[in-house]
This record gives sequence, structure tokens and C-alpha cells, in this order.
Amino acid sequence: MNSMKIRRTAIAVTAAALLPLSLAACSDSDSATKAAPPNAAGDQAQTTATPTDDAMTGDQPFGPACAGVPKEGAGSFDGMAKDPVATAASNNPALSTLVTAVKQAGLVDTLNNAENITVFAPTNEAFAKIPKADLDKVLADKDMLTKILTYHVVGEKLTPKQLENGTFETLQKGTLTTKGSGEDYTVNDTSKVVCGNVKTSNANVYIVDTVLMPK
Repeated sequence: MNSMKIRRTAIAVTAAALLPLSLAACSDSDSATKAAPPNAAGDQAQTTATPTDDAMTGDQPFGPACAGVPKEGAGSFDGMAKDPVATAASNNPALSTLVTAVKQAGLVDTLNNAENITVFAPTNEAFAKIPKADLDKVLADKDMLTKILTYHVVGEKLTPKQLENGTFETLQKGTLTTKGSGEDYTVNDTSKVVCGNVKTSNANVYIVDTVLMPK
């Protein structure tokens, strides 16, 4: 009888000793199972969270003359994007003749207050192609100057895609045509876009190398 009690006691002691080990093993197994999904999710996030380069750079200014735009300050691309178009142009040294003409025609407020427009902006070199006597005559004739300048403005924001083969009415009520692809566009078959898709707060700007003349 005593030996039976001793044996039962020994079994109970052994079971009690083994139970914590079994629970610990189960706990470790459950922890490993629960920890796996977060790691897997983290791996998936790392492979899907990075945007492509094309998505980041698809709407940037383009063209050889863009290299001459200041890297920082009011005349930089970031700076111009904060200002309306006439103000933005005044901060770009390559457009100083255009800015003088806009002021002479009294169009600063008109351009700055317009919404969602496109401006084809001739460079200083574009104006220099016009004989000085003719340019002086135009600058002195406010009506003629206004017609020429408003011919460079379209009443909607044009994307490069729209320039591939387009005909657009200008604020002067005439029409201009565009064609091209990629980073190579011309206006009216004579004026080449040298820095395109420049953003201001109210306009898209395409800087061109020849002054556009209405018919």
C-alpha cells in the first residue's frame, strides 16, 4: 500500500515538472507563428512602396534652354511656380525683353489675373531677330504690340501631349499650330520650343526662340 502511494506521488511530481516545459514549447511555437506575418508584410511593403523614376519625372521642364534657368531663388523653376506668369517672367533674365513689352502694352495685370493659360514666351534672342527699327516701331505702337503679345497666349493650360499636333485659338482671336513629340516641338512651323512645360501659379509656359506674328 505504501509503495502504491509512493509510485503515484512520483508520477504526479514528474507530470508537474513536465507541464511547464510543454507549455513553454507551445508558447515559443505560437510566438514564432505570430511573428511571421509582419515580417512577410514588411518584405512586401519594401518591394511595392518605391515609385518609379518615370512617375516622379514625367511632368518636368524640358529643352536645352532650361539649363540656363537659375537653380534657386525667384527665377528658378520652383520660384516661378509660386508666382503668376508676368511676375515669374520678370524673374527670368532670358525674358527681359518680353517683360518690357508686356509692361509697355499694359498687360501685366491681365496676364497675372488670368486663370489656366498657356504662354509661348519669346526669349531675348527671339526679339533680337527682329530688325531694331521694326522692333522699336512695334514697341511704340500699343495696339500692334498688344495684338502680337496676346497672340502668344492660349486660354487653357496645354500639356506637351497636346502640342504634338494641335491648333489653338489665342487671346488675340487668331490661331496658332503646334507639332512635335518628346522634347522637340515647333509653333507655326517657325518657332522652336527651347524650354517647355515651365509652371507658374496660373500658367504653363513654353519658351520659344522666335516671336510669333499673327496674320
